[in-house]
Amino acid sequence: MTSSRVVRYREFRGDDGVDVDAEVIDEASVALTVNGTRWFSFLCTPLDLEALAVGFLYNEGVVSSRAEVVSVHVCDRKEVVDVCLDRPVPRPASWQRTSGCGGGVTLGEPDSEPPGPPPGVAAPGPLFFTATEVSRLATALLDSQEIYGATGGVHMSALSDGERLVVSAEDIGRHNTLDKIAGRCLLEGIGAARRAIVTTGRVSSEMIQKARRIGVPLVVSRTSPTARSIDLAERWGLTLVGYARRDRFVAYAHPERIVSDPR
Repeated sequence: MTSSRVVRYREFRGDDGVDVDAEVIDEASVALTVNGTRWFSFLCTPLDLEALAVGFLYNEGVVSSRAEVVSVHVCDRKEVVDVCLDRPVPRPASWQRTSGCGGGVTLGEPDSEPPGPPPGVAAPGPLFFTATEVSRLATALLDSQEIYGATGGVHMSALSDGERLVVSAEDIGRHNTLDKIAGRCLLEGIGAARRAIVTTGRVSSEMIQKARRIGVPLVVSRTSPTARSIDLAERWGLTLVGYARRDRFVAYAHPERIVSDPR
């Protein structure tokens, strides 16, 4: 499996049609097994599957540290990813469907309090970002879209320090991109202090929950947040920005963190 495959389609311009060979984004069903027990299947772009699996378990509060993950194995055909943990973990009895494209699931109920970042993950004290830094994030994200440039049809999210994109991920599911980022951070020992999540996708409640778990103080989207995500960002002290462009954006929650001068 790859991120895309070539198909032949007929493109029409007015009454004229022409056959074209072009790439389209791939979509795969990949089963997650934990300690050999199947939990469910991701609908995803079949890249960074180790990070996707570990990040999902981290964002759902099943694991909190790299030491808890004994091994991660993706089968040769990339149809199954198995995570071996350092302890038995029972398979959840039920799943809560989410609004995520690609059919996301979560262990929690819609109004339950999700796990926050473990101690030491979130940066202590007040953190400030300049308006120029926020605008730069949106531009950097667009400039770094590799799969989208070839096929379209994917979301991209990144962890940024304001100057560069530290970790990025592309996937058909916007929620999958944050799981992949969380997984890479855990597996590679990347911290989230004074960093931001920037995404092309709509910020739903599940996206703000995952961002909180990762431990960033700032979430920036090219599109809109939902009313519930704004409420959660206000409650948890996250600055939430939408409709970010090169020279403008909208701050929906905790705008006081965005300043004209970092001093």
